[in-house]
Amino acid sequence: MQHTLGRSDVLVVGAGPVGLTTALFLARDGWRVTVLEQWPTPYPLPRAVHFDDEAARLLADAGIGDRLGALSEPADTYEWRNASGTPLLTFDWSGPGPSGWPRASMTYQPDLERALAEAVEARPEVTVLRGYEAVALVQGDGDVTVTARDTEGRQHEVTAAWVVGADGAHSFVRGHMPTRMTDLGFFYDWLIVDVRPHVPRVWDPVNLQICDPERPTTVVSGGPGRRRWEFMRMAGETVAELDTEATAWRLLEPFGMTPDTCALERHAVYTFQARWADVWRSGRLLLAGDAAHLMPPFAGQGMCSGIRDAANLTFKLDLVLRGAAAPELLDTYGTERAAHVQHAIGMSVELGKVICVTDPEQAAERDAYLTGHGADPDRALPPLPPAVLTDGLVARSGSGAAGVQSRQARIAYRGRTGLLNEVTGRGFVVACLTDPRTVLSARQLAFLDGIGARLLHLVSSPADGEAEVAAVDVDGFYLPHLAEEGQAAVVIRPDHYLFGTAATPDGLAGLVDDLAEQLAPAPVVTAGGAR
Repeated sequence: MQHTLGRSDVLVVGAGPVGLTTALFLARDGWRVTVLEQWPTPYPLPRAVHFDDEAARLLADAGIGDRLGALSEPADTYEWRNASGTPLLTFDWSGPGPSGWPRASMTYQPDLERALAEAVEARPEVTVLRGYEAVALVQGDGDVTVTARDTEGRQHEVTAAWVVGADGAHSFVRGHMPTRMTDLGFFYDWLIVDVRPHVPRVWDPVNLQICDPERPTTVVSGGPGRRRWEFMRMAGETVAELDTEATAWRLLEPFGMTPDTCALERHAVYTFQARWADVWRSGRLLLAGDAAHLMPPFAGQGMCSGIRDAANLTFKLDLVLRGAAAPELLDTYGTERAAHVQHAIGMSVELGKVICVTDPEQAAERDAYLTGHGADPDRALPPLPPAVLTDGLVARSGSGAAGVQSRQARIAYRGRTGLLNEVTGRGFVVACLTDPRTVLSARQLAFLDGIGARLLHLVSSPADGEAEVAAVDVDGFYLPHLAEEGQAAVVIRPDHYLFGTAATPDGLAGLVDDLAEQLAPAPVVTAGGAR
């Protein structure tokens, strides 16, 4: 017998970090969301352990920024050493990154998921159904109906305007889409071992990569009070031999980790892969997170990339759901995110090629090359292009910067002081060196109001602008930064990437018209001299 669970604006399949973040973004925009999760209880063991400053900025947007400090610890240094302990590369991650949060934070995923789940539970717009496995899907012209089976074998139907598959590498949703996975053929098996030391200790460096050809090994924080080791499977060693508790203890023992000094929380063999989906949207079905891409962990970008997916997808879904943009806007989601993910995967693979060397002669050559370049990643590693959005929802003028991640510092705006997005909230931001209202027409201002954009007049003191739009550059960052970049106005998307910039305040009008045309493709109507 079928039971109808009702209709939602969006159905999210999968309640991992990406699915929950997706639900939170949509709920904060006011949409009804149902989350289906096949497992009755959250997965209790750690997987991802890292998020960067951009992901932290997005998690704060989702509503858990006040909890990130307790959920994580900064990783100021990531050092690579050879078998004898000589430094090969040193990554300096100290201080805040461009997004205003620590450049690298180490976390315990169950705690992070718990914080996200609690934030979701506080949102009346979201219904989470745990123990409901999606087993059938029918896509219609105006909605999608998914059949889910609960733990007692009963079937239920839920209907939604859009379905997001955040359901992992073996995605049910992806199976209903005409997509294949591009695979770089980069496969390595690694034993992941998570421990909790009985006595707290200081680890220096916080994160360490041991490039030993006899067994490449990773030693990193597993979040506050925890530690993770990763051991590469060697030639002639089977997965079954590697994936045992006895093997885990044997490999941990040289590091002083024994049953007397720590608790073994988990051991599991993972196959590191480099893959991405060729199609991210099919009709009303969309993919996010591991359902759309898998990458080696060497750059720590797996979960970060999924959180970026959620931010990009949801602001576009919000515009489409409220009729502020045509559904075709969602095609830019896959275009933008696939290019960005391929950059992250490429970076991870290049790091893996350096790490996973098992031939002693090749390792010696590698070590000599890296030490000869001063253990400096900028000098020693192959250059990769920056992760810039070049095709999608970006300004088409070709002038100014577009598709670049925006920087974040503190402002004082409408009686609040804090990081830019903490103060302005989620949405488009239009910032200018003059009052934006003086260079935009009534029609353009109405358009910006319709998409919920925040208008900022960047000033050095409150007396320099009107209270409604004055944004004081508290840290003295934005005004010098714009001057250095030759920018007088910027339009920032809700996922914090620059839609575009203008060299003069008057150029802002063209940016706003460009954005309006891309969201709802149609001739720009002019009347009475209005732009």
